[in-house]
Amino acid sequence: MNQGIYEELVTQLVSNKINELNKDTYYVNKSKIDKEEASIIISRHLSRTIKGALEVLKGEHQIEHQIEVANKIIQFLKVELRNNEFDRDLIESEGEILKAVFTKIDAHFTDLDLHLKEITPYTRLTHSELFTGGSNTGLSLESELKKEILSSNRIDLLVSFIKFKGIIILERELKEFTQRGGQLRIITTTYMGASDYKAIQLLSKLENTEVKISYNTGNERLHAKAYLFYRNTGFHTGYIGSSNFSRSALTDGLEWNVKITTQEVGHIIDKFQKTFDSYWQSDDFEILTTTFIKKNL
Repeated sequence: MNQGIYEELVTQLVSNKINELNKDTYYVNKSKIDKEEASIIISRHLSRTIKGALEVLKGEHQIEHQIEVANKIIQFLKVELRNNEFDRDLIESEGEILKAVFTKIDAHFTDLDLHLKEITPYTRLTHSELFTGGSNTGLSLESELKKEILSSNRIDLLVSFIKFKGIIILERELKEFTQRGGQLRIITTTYMGASDYKAIQLLSKLENTEVKISYNTGNERLHAKAYLFYRNTGFHTGYIGSSNFSRSALTDGLEWNVKITTQEVGHIIDKFQKTFDSYWQSDDFEILTTTFIKKNL
């Protein structure tokens, strides 16, 4: 075993490796699993184990075989825990992924397949991703944010400053989002005069939009750049990184931003939401007033 610190569940394999170490030569530290964390730790181990097992299944009927094995595991849980509700988790044999549910009544789009394609983020709703900016990365933060906006029901934006040339890039999508009833909340600052009055004014005129701003020019503490996209389906996504709303930050600037998803790191999404709400209630940020902004931007 390599020397260093670990946080690894002691399996039979790990236990065998520990027993091979000379106790007079090596220091080994172990602790009991915390009851509050047990389900998380053990389920993570099971997830990796099952993933490895399913990857072994290859061939013409690979998907069918993987579903069959998965359903046997679910059936075991049903019997072991005497809980018929596990039947709801059985995977249908067709092996399909639900991509969308739209009403056809009063739909604003004649081609719903095309509409779905236009609003679905390239990086999907269940996978985290790193955006590193520049023109050779293959992933555009600008195009991805447009799709995130169009597929959301609520949006919270937290940025140090907002430039007009940056926000104008997303203007069409933000207008469409708010006009169809999407709720938009924005927290920003006058950050060293970097925010443009025209940009703040444009945002403040959008429907269903609230803007709060810090006018504290003597103690600029907000340097966060983060966006959270809520969906009624529960597939929330967020972006945390270095991009304020400026043209270079959203296009070809060498900005780093991490996309997070509820499906992978739900606890971070939850903390994002709670922290944003605490800022929203804080006296440090005030509801936008046109007169004051004209004097400070």
